[in-house]
Amino acid sequence: MSSLPANPRVLLTNDDGPPGHESPYIYGLYRHLTQDLGWDVKVVIPSSQKSWIGKAYHIKEIITGRYYYPTEPDGMGEISEQSRPLKEGEVAEWVLLDGTPATCANIGLHNLYHEHIDLLISGPNLGRNSSAAFALSSGTIGAALSSALSKVRSIALSYGTVLHPTPTEFYEPAHRLGARIVGHLWRNWGADEGGLRAGEVDLYNVNIPMVPELLSDAGLTICWTRIWRNSYGRLFKAHRPRDPAAKETISAAGPDSPDESPEGAQAGLLDKKTTPKDVGGLVFKFAPDMAELINPAASSVPVGTDGWAIRKGWVSVTPMRATFGEPVEWSVESEEDMESKIWKMKL
Repeated sequence: MSSLPANPRVLLTNDDGPPGHESPYIYGLYRHLTQDLGWDVKVVIPSSQKSWIGKAYHIKEIITGRYYYPTEPDGMGEISEQSRPLKEGEVAEWVLLDGTPATCANIGLHNLYHEHIDLLISGPNLGRNSSAAFALSSGTIGAALSSALSKVRSIALSYGTVLHPTPTEFYEPAHRLGARIVGHLWRNWGADEGGLRAGEVDLYNVNIPMVPELLSDAGLTICWTRIWRNSYGRLFKAHRPRDPAAKETISAAGPDSPDESPEGAQAGLLDKKTTPKDVGGLVFKFAPDMAELINPAASSVPVGTDGWAIRKGWVSVTPMRATFGEPVEWSVESEEDMESKIWKMKL
């Protein structure tokens, strides 16, 4: 739209928290947004890992925050209870909140930088957020949905783990590509008559697979996609916390964490020892088997979906609405049209 600036004021958030082992991507993207694109980027992120929390808000807890000062080359930095001038080598002042990604997005938009944000970017997530099973659980997408509901343009960006561990030489080309995609979407934002904001697309969900082709001259194919409507089964297993040999079988960062098996959480010593008696004890832990979601059979993934694109090693860009899905044939313009929607049966 003509009223929007060429270089947007950006709020960057994520669900992986500040730079570290399970949050290796946010600082690299920040550098490319600020240096390559020249954008003004504010950062408000959870103070700790908040994956798989969706669009939840903290509504009873008091949200407290601290200031974070990233440094080169990896974004590691000091935390301060008070805002202070930058020290030598520090790049910027970020805000860490003891809240969910959606909480960070809303506080950033309405309390910290009210009316000073044009675009929210959530990510880059450590791992894919393709398909309904992941998207509906994603804190990364949850933050973008939160922002979209405030009528702010929003993009969720995720880097899909393919090789374990992901080679670090993939990071920079992924950041360059991610920044270019974000820049293109900002300049060419799509239309959607059902969109919340002036008939625009509410948000985009972008998935970049971390594959060797990132290093090639040709780069990765980018395509428009829709969400693969898949499903999952059991996510939890009976837990024996009294077992001193037991340990967590899933990282807080989720199944694409560098600490996880490529096949997702596997049955370990703890799981092998659980019995029906343990289930009766009503103690469970999050330990999903993600093999069929991360490595689905080709025949099970519909062509043109985000899951199909990631499986091919392509980048998926999915326009989304900040709403629950509705049947596409729904069409109501007046109260008279509702006559056909009224239940005629007696219950």
